[in-house]
Amino acid sequence: MSPAQTLRQLIAGNRALIAPAVFNPLSAKLAERAGFEVLYLGGGTIGYMNCCLEANLNITQLCQAGVDIRAVTNLPLILDGAAGFGDPMHMHHTIGLSEAAGFAGIEIEDQILPKRAHHHVGKEHMVPLELMASKVREAVKARRDPDFVIIARTNGIRGPGGIDDAIKRARAYREAGADMLYFSVRNADEARRIAQELPPPFMSGLSGHGDKGAGLPLAELGALGFRILASSISAWAFHRAMKQSYECLARGVPDPLLAGTTHKDEQHAVHDTINMDQLLQIERDTVEK
Repeated sequence: MSPAQTLRQLIAGNRALIAPAVFNPLSAKLAERAGFEVLYLGGGTIGYMNCCLEANLNITQLCQAGVDIRAVTNLPLILDGAAGFGDPMHMHHTIGLSEAAGFAGIEIEDQILPKRAHHHVGKEHMVPLELMASKVREAVKARRDPDFVIIARTNGIRGPGGIDDAIKRARAYREAGADMLYFSVRNADEARRIAQELPPPFMSGLSGHGDKGAGLPLAELGALGFRILASSISAWAFHRAMKQSYECLARGVPDPLLAGTTHKDEQHAVHDTINMDQLLQIERDTVEK
């Protein structure tokens, strides 16, 4: 199956799957080896990796990251497509590039453009329902692969209209053709209310580690219709690990993260992750005889 077909199959099931945010090929390979079945190219994560914000990125940067990641893994990769990088007309360019880059689906949210930094501190600037519904309709029309998944995200829960506005918006986005609905669910009551009001599949975010989201076990979230839980914890883990590593190197002290291992052992671990033995064997069979 293609990655898009695989994603379709996963969201048609009854499990809530964690999709870790990845930001380059190495992170994607490590996530794949950890056993994840679907990956998430988070705009926030890519922004942080570039010392900026999701609001500062463009679709070309995200698609290039997608191409690099898809070159090393067949796992379905979901693109955090922010606000779609334009109005309804622009969706045709955004979807065309996303499909060409090998993404299995795209998440588009009902934020204003250009996006603002305040989105990252909980202040939402949302477009009218009708405009977002039009963007979803055009995104559906633009896709060439019928299996490519269109995910409509509403941030209405955190807006002045709360859960009622979020459900109203999501219903309109579903009617416009969205395959999956993304809510920034904060607690069990909101998750259950969404499941009562709307048909699955649903997507949401996952904060931190553990086997719960919105205060509910993953099994219960799956029963409610939540299929994908995107996690951005990798950005914080990368920052913490590298900050500690550089500070220890600068002070001339051992890095606690590397306790119990050696430079050589970790080099071998990296070589194993990138399948270096396979590359060496190709050379032995060809140019290094």
